[in-house]
Amino acid sequence: MTKRIEEDIRSPGPKWHSRGYLPHFEGGAVPQTLTFRLYDSLPAALRATWASELARLPEAKRRSQRRRRIETALDNGYGACLLANPDVARLMVDALKHFDGERYHLHAWCVMPNHVHVLVTPLGHHTLSSIIHSWKSHTANRANKRLGRRGAVWMQEYFDRAVRDERHFIAAVEYIENNPVQAGLCEHATDWEWSSAGDRTQASL
Repeated sequence: MTKRIEEDIRSPGPKWHSRGYLPHFEGGAVPQTLTFRLYDSLPAALRATWASELARLPEAKRRSQRRRRIETALDNGYGACLLANPDVARLMVDALKHFDGERYHLHAWCVMPNHVHVLVTPLGHHTLSSIIHSWKSHTANRANKRLGRRGAVWMQEYFDRAVRDERHFIAAVEYIENNPVQAGLCEHATDWEWSSAGDRTQASL
């Protein structure tokens, strides 16, 4: 792990907030994993079934089980999968990279057909929520123009998790970059063009 990442993990200033649904962690200059998804990536009927099945579990376990089910369902490719369009995927990748080193450190990322995984450290006064809002707003407007459509592109909420230590950081990078393999979209992480693993491969050619 580089000195910069070690400093990021140790940085103080955590703060929690919520929009009424999911709790979000603003840890300042602390690496965090993010998952945000397209508006139609999880059918309402599926979410209703989960709510019924998980209702009797303790809150912590219910939240953990629900997150696991969401991750599995996203990999199944529900919805229109706008990010499977190469032009839209490129818009997303360019947006992620645009302020790297200025507003945040971008450590790892993967653009899947209906969701995005990122490992990022906010810099300065830039908050996680403002960074995500910028990504979503920019790509939603551009994607709708590119595809000749109107309406929602992203779900408002997102999942975030602060990185605890070096081991957690390494595991997070591996999970993010291997998601296309886990979902059966490619054989090797470096085969997926829309990820930090595939990006490194292209840069070395």
